[in-house]
Amino acid sequence: MHRFYIDRIEGETASLTDSAQLHHLKDVLRLKVDDEVNVSDGAGNDYSGVITAISKKQAAIKVTLKKTALNPSLKLTIACAIPKGSRLDEVIDHLTQLGVARIIPMLTERVVVKLDSAGAESRLKRWRKIAQSAARQSQQTRIPVIEPVADFEDVVLNSKDYDLKLIPNLTGERRLIKDVLAESRPKNIIVLIGPEGDFTPEEVALAQRNGFIAISLGDTVLRVATAAIAAASYIKLSANS
Repeated sequence: MHRFYIDRIEGETASLTDSAQLHHLKDVLRLKVDDEVNVSDGAGNDYSGVITAISKKQAAIKVTLKKTALNPSLKLTIACAIPKGSRLDEVIDHLTQLGVARIIPMLTERVVVKLDSAGAESRLKRWRKIAQSAARQSQQTRIPVIEPVADFEDVVLNSKDYDLKLIPNLTGERRLIKDVLAESRPKNIIVLIGPEGDFTPEEVALAQRNGFIAISLGDTVLRVATAAIAAASYIKLSANS
């Protein structure tokens, strides 16, 4: 059954107002009043329901069954340096499919992308739509939180709530990710993904002073998107093994 992400639910009625989803519901799937659908609030709560009204601006759905959200066994945050062009779109799409809980677009010393406030806001809206679309296509009950663009230092200094903090990088003393994960069963992990030119030594040092463990993702130099997807895939697979 088709799943849509609702904007709000009041009593037994859920409202869907997102234009892209409405288009998909009406014009692509050609669903009508009395058709059954699954809807989600994006926080893990699933509902079964029946369409009761469709207009140009919204669809109303009568909820017939609620499935209460289960707390995930692992919450994974990826803070990713913003690569050139639209490559972060790909990163967000794939990380959403992998079930990452939170994604932080990050500015580091060697990031070449420069965003003013308007540009950052515009990209944030696009990234959130990409996450919603990827979650719908991969049948995820949760949409990852896409945070506003943040500076590296702010991400590091606001990482106190994580029980495992990792920074893959290319130089210096590093541990293998598999060895670090084998030592414990962390429930809340953050991974910092650097830019094409890697983190600076000063950034790595700052992260380590704040509890991050320097790790290696292998012998080859990975692009930003590949590194983010590889790290998330390995951690999610390890958590389920």
